[in-house]
Amino acid sequence: MKPSARLLALTAALAASTAMPALAEPTFNRIATFPVADNLPEGTDASTPTSSEIVAATANGNMLVYSDSPFGGIGFIDITDAKAPKAAGYVKIDGEPTSVTVVGGKVLAGVNTSPSKASPAGNLTVIDLAAKAVEASCDLGGQPDSVAVSKDGAWLAIAIENERDEDVDDGKMPQMPAGNLKIVALKDGVPDCASIRTVELTGLAQVAPEDPEPEFVAFNDAGEIAVTLQENNEIVIVKAETGEIVSHFPAGAVTLENVDVKKDGAFKFTGKMENVAREPDAVKWLDSDRLVVANEGDYQGGARGFTIFSKTGEVLYEAGTALEYEAAHAGHYPDARNKKGIEPEGVETGTFGDDRLFFIAAERASLIGVYKDTGGEPQFLQILPSGIGPEGLVAIPSRNLLVTANEVDLVEDGGARSHLMIYERGDAPAIYPMIVARATEAGTPLGWGALSGLAADPKEAGKLYGISDSFYKNQPAIFAIDATKTPALITAKTIVTRDGNPAQKLDLEGIVADGEGGFWLANEGRSDQLVPHAVLHVDGEGAIVQEIGFPEELLANETRFGLEGITTIGEGDDLTLVMAVQREWRDDPEGFVKLLAYKPKAKEWSAVHYPLDAKGKGWMGLSEITAHGGKLYVIERDNLVGADAMVKRLYSVSLDAFKPAALGGELPTVEKTLVRDLLPDLKAATNGYVLDKVEGFAIDAAGEGFVVTDNDGVSDSSGETLFLRLGAIDAVN
Repeated sequence: MKPSARLLALTAALAASTAMPALAEPTFNRIATFPVADNLPEGTDASTPTSSEIVAATANGNMLVYSDSPFGGIGFIDITDAKAPKAAGYVKIDGEPTSVTVVGGKVLAGVNTSPSKASPAGNLTVIDLAAKAVEASCDLGGQPDSVAVSKDGAWLAIAIENERDEDVDDGKMPQMPAGNLKIVALKDGVPDCASIRTVELTGLAQVAPEDPEPEFVAFNDAGEIAVTLQENNEIVIVKAETGEIVSHFPAGAVTLENVDVKKDGAFKFTGKMENVAREPDAVKWLDSDRLVVANEGDYQGGARGFTIFSKTGEVLYEAGTALEYEAAHAGHYPDARNKKGIEPEGVETGTFGDDRLFFIAAERASLIGVYKDTGGEPQFLQILPSGIGPEGLVAIPSRNLLVTANEVDLVEDGGARSHLMIYERGDAPAIYPMIVARATEAGTPLGWGALSGLAADPKEAGKLYGISDSFYKNQPAIFAIDATKTPALITAKTIVTRDGNPAQKLDLEGIVADGEGGFWLANEGRSDQLVPHAVLHVDGEGAIVQEIGFPEELLANETRFGLEGITTIGEGDDLTLVMAVQREWRDDPEGFVKLLAYKPKAKEWSAVHYPLDAKGKGWMGLSEITAHGGKLYVIERDNLVGADAMVKRLYSVSLDAFKPAALGGELPTVEKTLVRDLLPDLKAATNGYVLDKVEGFAIDAAGEGFVVTDNDGVSDSSGETLFLRLGAIDAVN
């Protein structure tokens, strides 16, 4: 298979960085992550849902200000030391802040106070930055969305969206009242409420012209405002000083080839979407004549990428599937959201040194695409890992910083919180992605994610194999990984088949090479969904040649938390498969799980008990097992993320003491030895929050250890996959 152009470019860039560091492109790396729940007012329950949706920065770049719609307020984060952000206060607001900006010593927030979508209302709230207190407000006569300030600080533009109710008539437009644009005069950051002008935007669009829904506003240096009407698929240019509509034009449509169009638990980049309306969301000016928009789509479209327009409507560049493919190469493609793909939503621009850069936030892929503006076709530079659902971005070129606001808060599900993330531009190589896939011969993404197990090639150092779990239920796959590359490179994908078709009813959680070109696979069963607890033997083409079900002695006490890893010890007639069961079954004492053993030749089952660490807020269990050098290595972890995560550890069990007993009787308990606490590795890897699913571990033919995390197929997940290199395992025993 031929590597993608992007991977070739990355390889070339890495080679150049070694030979001629001065010529290498500077890169962004994440240097800090801040959960905004840590900025809740004193006395507030820490489990209160909160969100960072839109983020702005003060002129000196030392203070971040973000809007928090769920909790109803504006938060402040001190980033004087960008690597150690600090909570700096919170201002509660009567209403729902939808956007925020900073002008001098004032914070200006658009606030939605609508009693219903049929009766939109809102105001512009003014907060004194020093006092962190509300000092005034201006009635806006409708529901505000985006706000933007002119380059000279003289004008504020506010998109009054008056968004439609998607529960009324299936969300069809028109739904009155219509939205509009407000322009407010500013003096020293203070709005003059009496100066508010309304620019009506009706009668312009081809889609529901009587019901414009302004989404986003942005100023150029000439004092012109670009306004996106997302649902109307229209862009309007307005002169701030006079309120005159300078031009307007439809955003148009795109035909997309070789895209994944079905939410079917499989990667199939073979579909086509014809004449898809762009429906732009965020917009930013590249200069006074060109603007870039993120084509999210929210009504009937969503072209999955971004477009550069002239201010008269000429398409200067169309990204098409380019960013979506980059996301897929890095394992960030969200198969569960195919209508709008990666859903580009946010845009930011900034001049860093001599480079004019722009940044595209992909909400469903939870990543940021970084591009250099060349005046023609933009140059793709890198992707950045973000939290879940990046919405707002702010560039701080004076400090070489980029900040993202990630709105999703999964506290009610025990998941990741909403985070602000800070990236710094410098000469160091890009840390992320840590593992990518090469493209297919057709140039489309190979498609991967949810790596749930890892195994080593028994002969070739640096060659590994991964396995995907049930998230891709219609395309279970084995991946060949070249770990000698940085980032690690997925070079091939083999579908696991039964009778020539992709195998169904599988939740593959473990893999080990059989030494003959095939693999043994551990399938985590779930009987209520007809998924069997089983061990599968597949050949080198992925075809299942043998299925070994659990004996009745095991199934009588089953739970849904079954096999999470598989390895082998011995050979020939003494070949033994050893498997880790994730959590206690009904016949296990609390705090003890089984390590199962099965001899294929004799068809004999046996087991030992493994003692788990004490659990905290969540559960405790095993997620991998690997035999090497007279020991069994297991990954033991809790199911917690971020600051709550306490146990992500690598333990060993001596094979000399591994004496499994027959099922049905008392099982011996093995002793374990801590090999490595993985929490420091997880925290330091990309300066993100600690991920919960540390699921794959392997030791290659040279004795080097590798760990991989499961990204849950980018579903309620940041999509990040960490690929950790632990070095020589024997050296840390």
